[in-house]
Amino acid sequence: MRILVLFAHPAQRKSSINTAMAARARAVDGVTFVDLYAEYPRFSIDVDREQRRLIEHDVIVFQFPVFWYSTPALLKQWQDLVLEYGFAYGPQGKKLAGKLTLACITTGGSRSDYAEDGGNRRVVEHFLYPLEQTAILCGMEYLPPFVLYSANHLDDAGAQHHIQSYPRLLTALREERLDLSSVRLMPTFGSFDLTDLVRD
Repeated sequence: MRILVLFAHPAQRKSSINTAMAARARAVDGVTFVDLYAEYPRFSIDVDREQRRLIEHDVIVFQFPVFWYSTPALLKQWQDLVLEYGFAYGPQGKKLAGKLTLACITTGGSRSDYAEDGGNRRVVEHFLYPLEQTAILCGMEYLPPFVLYSANHLDDAGAQHHIQSYPRLLTALREERLDLSSVRLMPTFGSFDLTDLVRD
């Protein structure tokens, strides 16, 4: 499987965890890694290039922090311009049909914050419904998100485990060793789930 990672983080100077994950993703053989904010600091997206990238890959990974219950602004701009009618959807727009999409996200809030009775009043996947529906409209399969909650402290053991597990996830996708039938049954999954989800 050909893997494309689209990394969107507007405040990388303040994010040790996402930048550490990005560094690990860059080092995975066979993975195309794109830092959208580095490539498009003025939001002037090369639509043709981005569409070619999508066509050339089988799995599209969106890596980003959840900002104000949504994607960072550049990723939304990317969706608005790249996933255009006649390319990604519409009677003649079936270029992405059959591809897999996966959101690899971090949140500042804890798992208990993202609950019906938590401070954010919704589970985290609720805030990703626009991304999910966009993928479905484009004929892609949207996998449950890979989530790190409370992503505030790089020295936290859980954060370190997540960072170390990220390349394992990408490699398993590339080599088709991720148990997709089990993943599809989960609302979300995290680094500690990979023990049961990655086939050796």
